[in-house]
Amino acid sequence: MTTRETEDNKIHARYERIALDIAYSIYNNEHEEGSLIKGRSTLAGKYNVSPETIRRGMKLLEEMDVVEILDKVGIRIKSVHNALRFIQEYQSKNQILVQREKITELVEEREKINHQVLQMVDSIIEQSLSLRNIGIIYPLEYKLTAQSPIIGKKIGEIRFWDHTGATIIGINRGGKLYLSPGPNHTFAENDVVLYVGNIVKITEKVERFINKGL
Repeated sequence: MTTRETEDNKIHARYERIALDIAYSIYNNEHEEGSLIKGRSTLAGKYNVSPETIRRGMKLLEEMDVVEILDKVGIRIKSVHNALRFIQEYQSKNQILVQREKITELVEEREKINHQVLQMVDSIIEQSLSLRNIGIIYPLEYKLTAQSPIIGKKIGEIRFWDHTGATIIGINRGGKLYLSPGPNHTFAENDVVLYVGNIVKITEKVERFINKGL
């Protein structure tokens, strides 16, 4: 936001607040309908603002028939009822602006969170690629076909590590993931076996063992 825009916003808030203050004074019967209140110059001194700011504030009240501006005479009170209407509309507008400000803050906070999430994802990908390159703890997978001799057998009885040098860390069955399955977990057709080990040495061993058995 530029300096000019900031100053405009300050002036805007100031003349609206002055209009609201005068509307309250009318609603509280400090001024009777038909009576005259002080001119712009006097009001400018009272509120310590420029006559132009007073003019803009009075223009708001005049547009809602709260007052009537009489050139070289003063400001005549037209309607207490309209003064109340002005107050109510201003309060409603103010609530909307407050909500808009909160929404803006939430959007900015969401963008910060999204940025942090993306940074974390990038970090995870970078670490995964690094681990993959050195051949450790990068998870590999193999899907069991109907011909696999280990179908129907339990993890504990096939001695997977002894024959392959790999460690089973999970079983994906129909989209449901079983992490760290125990020795009594039984293999089924279409299970996806997740395992870790030295990529260079174990891939062929795992494939041969799952397809041919001992």
